[in-house]
Amino acid sequence: MYRVKQLSAGTDLADFSQWLREQGVEHRISEEGDQQVLWLEHQEHAEPVLAALEQFMSRPEVRRAIHETNHSPVFVNGRWQPSPKHAPMVLAIIAIAALVTWFTGLGRDPASATLMFVDPTRFVFDTLAQRLDALSATLSQGQFWRLLTPDLLHFSWSHIIFNAVMMWFLGSQVEWFDGKLRLGILVVVISLLSNTLQFLVSGPLFGGLSGVVYGILGYCWLSQQRRPRFQFPPALIVVSLVWILIGFTPLTQILGLGSMANEAHLGGLLAGLIMAVLMPPPRKQDPQGA
Repeated sequence: MYRVKQLSAGTDLADFSQWLREQGVEHRISEEGDQQVLWLEHQEHAEPVLAALEQFMSRPEVRRAIHETNHSPVFVNGRWQPSPKHAPMVLAIIAIAALVTWFTGLGRDPASATLMFVDPTRFVFDTLAQRLDALSATLSQGQFWRLLTPDLLHFSWSHIIFNAVMMWFLGSQVEWFDGKLRLGILVVVISLLSNTLQFLVSGPLFGGLSGVVYGILGYCWLSQQRRPRFQFPPALIVVSLVWILIGFTPLTQILGLGSMANEAHLGGLLAGLIMAVLMPPPRKQDPQGA
């Protein structure tokens, strides 16, 4: 094995050692008098391991994040794998959306109109002025649920499956680490902003959880910079931004994917970023999902 680092015997490397094992890095830690030595099986691992060790030693938030990952029931071999009991609110949102999708026949049933931002059978919405008039009339009648219920409408099974997977992966982490109240506030605010922007630009013929998913992604990415706790590939935010840009081009229709709720995606992402700024990460040390 290769000797790569010598540290004081008083330095607690238990969490770091467990994290290395979960990354598949073969190593051992030996004691030499009042020192301990980190050994690696493969020399090519030395540089990234030493960089990670430096972060672990110098940043308390990194140590805390690794400790939480090592000892949390929602991580298996270092990977985020919650069960339904760890994120019941997210599971309920997905289940309701799936049932609505089923009962509305992928949005083809006339009952879908009761869940759209405004009733498309009662209003003309060709211009912004007409859309504002329709919204004003709808709210004056007390139909406030329409501001949120477009999230439950999906027009293909592939659409809801993709949204459900992303909602479970990201939303479950917010519910577990930041709590149900924080998740509920995020979903409501993101939904309001993303749905309203989409309606004002194109009218009520849209639906899906995509705006909420984009918003939660934006929240996770920015809030993660202030307190590391979420787990997702860094490339995910880049891919999502590229997909938003593609949505504003004719490419999706050329590929037969149909039109996308681009403004809902963009509005959701911006709303999530704003909420990450307005709501500092919770200070609690041990996530309980409450």
